Amino acid sequence: LGLSRAPVREAFARLVDEGLLESKPQSYTRVTPVVAAEVRDAAAVVGAMHELVTRVAVPRLRDSDLDEMRVSNVRFAAAVQAGDVDEALRADDELHDVLVRVAGNRAAAATVVRYTPLIRRLERRRFGEGGSCRSAGLHERLIEACAAGDTEAAVQVTADIWRTLSDLADADTTD
Repeated sequence: LGLSRAPVREAFARLVDEGLLESKPQSYTRVTPVVAAEVRDAAAVVGAMHELVTRVAVPRLRDSDLDEMRVSNVRFAAAVQAGDVDEALRADDELHDVLVRVAGNRAAAATVVRYTPLIRRLERRRFGEGGSCRSAGLHERLIEACAAGDTEAAVQVTADIWRTLSDLADADTTD
């Protein structure tokens, strides 16, 4: 790939720090298993940050922000239906990132970036199942609450979105 060892080591160190790899120097580097407790913990932290940014962002949202969320959700639903996991994850991130961006809370944004990788493998499995996915409907409810300026309803839907992921972790991983 034309990369020197330093950036590869840095990337591996970041993946170890994020809990996606485990490494023993001079011995092995391997992908960590998906562990329910770790996914639940990460989902709780990321969910709490999303609730926080939703609470701050809803009163600040402009029509263009809501339009961006709607377009992302249409792309998300189509990607899930088609089994296009990468596109589903991109669209999902774009939808939620509108609220993160509008809230302007750098600490919350950094926390989301830090802990999302632990739940990403589970989301990949979930979105790769194709067919129906509750998330598109929950996203629609979130957008409607945001458009109505109903902060409490938007925060509740956000909590529901992350509770669904946490429940999935319990059903789909090992302790």
